[in-house]
Amino acid sequence: MVVYGKGKKMKKIKLGSTACEVPSIIVGCMRLSEMSTQEMNHYIHSAMELDANFFDHADIYGDGKSEELFGEAIKNDTSIRREDMIIQTKCGIRSGYYDSSAEHILESVDMSLKRLNMDYLDILLLHRPDALVEPEEVAEAFDKLMASGKVRYFGVSNHKPMQMELLKKCVKQNLIVNQLQFSIPVSNIIANGLEVNMETPGSVDHDGSVLDYCRLHDITIQAWSPFQMPGWKGPFLKNDAYAELNQEISLLGEKYGVSDTMIATAWILRHPAHIQMIAGTTKESRLKEIIEAGKIELTREEWYKLYLAAGHPLP
Repeated sequence: MVVYGKGKKMKKIKLGSTACEVPSIIVGCMRLSEMSTQEMNHYIHSAMELDANFFDHADIYGDGKSEELFGEAIKNDTSIRREDMIIQTKCGIRSGYYDSSAEHILESVDMSLKRLNMDYLDILLLHRPDALVEPEEVAEAFDKLMASGKVRYFGVSNHKPMQMELLKKCVKQNLIVNQLQFSIPVSNIIANGLEVNMETPGSVDHDGSVLDYCRLHDITIQAWSPFQMPGWKGPFLKNDAYAELNQEISLLGEKYGVSDTMIATAWILRHPAHIQMIAGTTKESRLKEIIEAGKIELTREEWYKLYLAAGHPLP
C-alpha cells in the first residue's frame, strides 16, 4: 500500500477504492490567495512538516490566484518534491453556470497545471453537478486526461448517488472522492438515516442516502466547511445560537485537555466512514490544532451527545 507522508503526526485513512493511504486532514486552499508568495511557501513547508501534504484547490479559488500563488511558492524551492505532495483540484463552475463538457474539463486542467507549475494532478473533481451533463463527454475528458498522465484519479463534489451512477454509465475510472458540506450542526447525511420513517425535519432525504452510498462504493467523503452553521451564518463554535452544543464541546475539551476546535474535528473523524476533513484555515497554529485532533477517539456516547446537543432528535 502506498503511504503518502511520514505518517508520524497525521492520522491516515484509505483513499477511496485505491491502495493509497492519505492524511485524514486536507489543507484547503480556497483562502490562500490572500497570502504573499513568501507566506505561501512558509505555510506549505509548515503543513508538510505536520504530514499535511494533501492540498485541495479549485480553479475558481481566488479566480485562479490560489493555484497561481501555490505554484509560484514552490517553483524554485528544491526542498519541496512534487512526489511528496497530493494535489487535488476541481473544475466545472463558470460565471453564472456550470460546465462539465469535455472541452471545458480539458481546458480547465491545462490551466490549473499551468498555474500550479506542475505536470500532473493527483485528483480531479467535478465541482458541482451540471444539469446539462453528458456522461459521454465527461468520460471522453477523463480518458484523455488519464492517458496523457495529467490526472491520476477522479471524483466529484456535492453529487448525489444517482448523479454519480449517471456518470458511471460511461466513465471507466472509479470515482474515489465526493466532497460534501458536513459539520455537527450541518449533518443531514446523518439525520436522514437516524430519523428514517419519521415525520421530523431531519427525516427528509436531501441527498439520496449519499453517506451510505459512498460507504458501499468505497468513495471517500471529504467534509468541507466543518465548523459552519446551517444557512451560512458563520462558525458554530462559541456562538450563542448553539449554546448547548458549545457547552458539551467545552466539557469534552476539559476531559481530554484539548480545544473546542479539536473536539469538533474529532467528531467528524470518529465516523466509521473514515471521512477526510478539509481545514480551510490560513493559520499554521490552527492547522496544527486540527491535525492533533486525530489523536482523540470520542466514545460512542460522547459522539451522540454532541449530535443531540446540536438540535438533532433521536427517535
